Amino acid sequence: MNNSDRIIRMKTVLARTGLSRTTLYRKMSEGTFPRQVKISVHGAGWRESAVNRWIADPAGYREELGV
Repeated sequence: MNNSDRIIRMKTVLARTGLSRTTLYRKMSEGTFPRQVKISVHGAGWRESAVNRWIADPAGYREELGV
């Protein structure tokens, strides 16, 4: 796993994107923000590379099918 594919947690995602928790979950359900990756029974995070793609083009981001 390279550095761009590391898993980052909610606090980091919110700080890097400037989104609120509510907006983040709404965008996930709309498919306009990357979905979480389950990392344990009670834990989840996001692939840093996916969050970086969203940051690069938030208006044009669409979740890739099959990912």
